[in-house]
Amino acid sequence: MPKRILQGVVVSDKQDKTITVRVERRLMHPIYKKFIRRSKKYAAHDEANTAKTGDVVRIRECRPISKNKTWELVKEEG
Repeated sequence: MPKRILQGVVVSDKQDKTITVRVERRLMHPIYKKFIRRSKKYAAHDEANTAKTGDVVRIRECRPISKNKTWELVKEEG
């Protein structure tokens, strides 16, 4: 089974080897038929502490690293 890859913005890099990434998705409202934004925050493993707050990054699903961390940093977007 392929691993999911998500793109989002780093909202926190205060923890050691961990970043918090906010991923937004657009969905259509079932009644009003208008697109609305929904976001969710994921804790991702950043081994080298390279990502900083405000960076656009890609994260990939991985094995559980801790209680909340099941994602890892793939690469930073320009």
